[in-house]
Amino acid sequence: MKIVVLVKEVPDTYGDRKLNLETGLADREASERVLDEIGERALEVALSYADKNAGTEVVVLSMASEAASATVRKGLAMGAASAVQVVDAGLLGADLGLTAEVLAAALRKTGFDLVIAGNQSTDGSAGLIPAMVAELLDVPNATFLSSVEIGETAVSGTRASDGATAQVSAEYPALISITEALPDARFPNFKGIMAAKKKPFETLSLADLDIDPDDHSASRSIMTAVSEKPPREAGVKIVDEGDAGTQLAEFLIQNRLV
Repeated sequence: MKIVVLVKEVPDTYGDRKLNLETGLADREASERVLDEIGERALEVALSYADKNAGTEVVVLSMASEAASATVRKGLAMGAASAVQVVDAGLLGADLGLTAEVLAAALRKTGFDLVIAGNQSTDGSAGLIPAMVAELLDVPNATFLSSVEIGETAVSGTRASDGATAQVSAEYPALISITEALPDARFPNFKGIMAAKKKPFETLSLADLDIDPDDHSASRSIMTAVSEKPPREAGVKIVDEGDAGTQLAEFLIQNRLV
């Protein structure tokens, strides 16, 4: 079985997150860049299956700048057999539509039985890429899974909602996305880090995938304006002098909160 895991380099959650006010894009130099935690968990699902099933090939796939190769290589150190990275200047500021198109094209080229992704990245947080990629590939998708069971012919899992849980399954080829309910990822050991240097690492361009980023037959987003978030203003403090209830009611009414 061939399992491809979608991973992404993101700004460290615990670092500063800023927008470049000239380009409207995330300033990825403002903090340390790391492999997204939810992508690591997705990789752990694949590697845990591979540990118990000989002949399973695990590939990590990412769309990022050339500078992200060191981050993507962490997936190899964790245990993936190979990596594929799509790098192209035309992808700077790519929207969801272009991102999904590129990932789908790369998956067609790479080949897969099962694709595993995180439910949403910690930078964009759109939560749409897995379903969009599955639609473009015309394969079934089971998203936002809080448990996963990979079988010989199908994958199944549990999707939780506010009022119930659903058991879902999909026959291969298929795509799933997982939530943070899945186990934490393993840490790369020294042996894995050294082995990662010799593992296959393929770099693809848009030309390799026959994609034109300026082709307007597909939807492309356009940034019209960007500005820095205004500083937070001091809140309203209500002192109870016998009329706190009235003050609170007036505040709620004025701010249309009731």
